[in-house]
Amino acid sequence: MDVNLIFKIAAVGILVSVLSQVLKHSGREEQAFLTSFAGLLLVLFWIVPYIYQLFQNIRQLFYL
Repeated sequence: MDVNLIFKIAAVGILVSVLSQVLKHSGREEQAFLTSFAGLLLVLFWIVPYIYQLFQNIRQLFYL
């Protein structure tokens, strides 16, 4: 796992939380939800290959 991935996830989290708070205070709750959802999907797309690799390694471990 790369340290840059952790920093990217943290940056997306900070950016999404700031944008969400700004949108909520301006009365755009739906757009705040969509912003949070988009941030979650972005991070999931980054993490899914690592989870896939983890399951592949576990499967190889037990099928030796």
